[in-house]
Amino acid sequence: MSTHITRKKTKTPWPTKAVMEQVYAMKLWGDNSAEFYSGDGSHNPNIVNPYISVVSEFLKSFKTPLSVCDLGCGDFNVGKTLVKLTKKYVAIDIVEDLITHNKNNFNQTHLEFQCLDIATAPLPTADCVFLRQVLQHLSNTEIQRILEKLKDFKYIILTEHIPEGDFIPNIDIISGQGIRLKKQSGVNILAAPFNFKIKEEQELLAINLGSNKGVILTTLYTNFT
Repeated sequence: MSTHITRKKTKTPWPTKAVMEQVYAMKLWGDNSAEFYSGDGSHNPNIVNPYISVVSEFLKSFKTPLSVCDLGCGDFNVGKTLVKLTKKYVAIDIVEDLITHNKNNFNQTHLEFQCLDIATAPLPTADCVFLRQVLQHLSNTEIQRILEKLKDFKYIILTEHIPEGDFIPNIDIISGQGIRLKKQSGVNILAAPFNFKIKEEQELLAINLGSNKGVILTTLYTNFT
């Protein structure tokens, strides 16, 4: 989802934490009736239901349940359905009030919420990481910092909103100032400048939004660890 933050001119970008706090405070992703709302990508059944289906099948394919780290868990409308399929589920977001809200509304014995800046803070240990439409909002510098940490997870399930058809990947943006779609670009962690090395790649889901609105692509990456 594209979001533009209105602010006075400044020589340096706002920190990502401040940007995301404003997104939720000003309800820039819609639904003014909700205390916290993570946008259409977390609530539109045409987007959410197929995602939950393919990720559930992946999680259920293991004899021993996986531990999961959900980076950028948002309002947890999606994650709440997947918790039951995991051994442990750590849900992380950068907005402290959002994490407090989630703690008050979702409670399971193996579910934990943490408020972290995933670009700067150490990440919890887990078998699998979920990153659903998170990197698309971040600068290349922040993405690179996150990717260095993702090498420690065996599985990465990454969802990105990308243009339909061919495009130039990874055109840089200022964190929080929309997504690369407006530049006819999208995040591809295997392409320059990231060149992320993986053992295997599998497309799990591609949802074409139509009317030149792009594709929401979910990919499973298996690391060498």
